[in-house]
Amino acid sequence: MIGTDRRQGLLAAGAAAVTVVLWASAFVAIRHVGHEFSAGALSLGRLLVGSLVLGAFVFARPRRWPAKGDWKLLLVCGLLWFGVYNVALNAAEKRLDAGTAAMLVNIGPLLIALLAGLLLGEGFPRQLVIGSIAAFGGVVVIGTSSSDGKAETWGVILCIVAAVAYAVGVVAQKPLLGRLPALEVTWLACTIGAVACLPFAPALVRETGDARSSTIWWIVFLGAFPTALAFTTWAYALARTSAGKMGATTYLVPPLAIFLGWLFLDESPAPLAFAGGALCLLGVAVSRYRPKRAPMPATNKLNPVSKPSSNS
Repeated sequence: MIGTDRRQGLLAAGAAAVTVVLWASAFVAIRHVGHEFSAGALSLGRLLVGSLVLGAFVFARPRRWPAKGDWKLLLVCGLLWFGVYNVALNAAEKRLDAGTAAMLVNIGPLLIALLAGLLLGEGFPRQLVIGSIAAFGGVVVIGTSSSDGKAETWGVILCIVAAVAYAVGVVAQKPLLGRLPALEVTWLACTIGAVACLPFAPALVRETGDARSSTIWWIVFLGAFPTALAFTTWAYALARTSAGKMGATTYLVPPLAIFLGWLFLDESPAPLAFAGGALCLLGVAVSRYRPKRAPMPATNKLNPVSKPSSNS
C-alpha cells in the first residue's frame, strides 16, 4: 500500500498538473474566442461562470465572512487579478498568439518578488536584480520580434499590464489566505471582478446573440475549468507542498500553451519571440532561485564543542 505522505504527494502533483494544463489551455481558448467576443465581454462571461461555479461549492459548506479590514485587500485582488488581468490579457491576445502571451504573462512571479522587496521589506537580492534585467531584455526582444509593428507592440504592453495586475493581486491575496479559506477568497475575488466588468454586459448580450454556440461553450469552459477548477486544484496542491515547488510548476505553462496553440490554432510565436520568451523565463527562474544552505555539522553529544580545523 502507498504510504500516507506519498499518497498526499501524488495527489498534490496531480492537482498541480491539472492546474498547469488548464491554465495553458486558457491562453489558447482566449485566442480562439477572441475572434467573436470583445475583451470586456469575454471577461464578464468567464467571470460570471466562474463565480457561479465557485459559489456553488462555497455555499455547500460552512462559511466565514471576511472581517471589515479584509475587504480592502479583497477589492484589490478582485479588481486587479480578476478584472484588469482578464480584460488586458483578452485584449492582448487579439494582437499576439497564445504562446507569446503566455511567455510574457509569466514574468508575474518576478514582479511579485519585486513588489515584495518594495512593499514587504524583503529587499533586492543579487539574483533578483540579475533576473529582472534578463526578463526585461526578453520583453524587449519579444516586442521587436514582429515586423508588423504597432499591433504586436500594444499586445506586449497589454500582457505586461496583465502581469502587473496579477502580481499586485497575488500580493494582496497572500495575507487573506491566512485568515480565510482559499476557495472563499477566490470566489469573492472572482465575484468582485465580475461586478467590475458589468459595464460590458450590453456587449456580452449582443455578442452572445451573434456568436456560434460552440464559441459560447468555450466561454463556459474558461469560467468553469481554468478559473473555478484550476484555482481550486492550485490551492489544494499549495496546501500540501512548498510554495517554491508550486511556483516552479508555472514555468511549464508557456511551453504547453505554445504546443496547444500549434496543435489547435496552427500558430506559434515568431522565432525571435521564442528567444525572448526563453530569456524572460530564465530571468524569472534566476530571480526565484534560492541556494541550498550547507547542512550544519553534526556535533558530538559528549563534546559539543568541535575542534578547529588545522587548515583554518
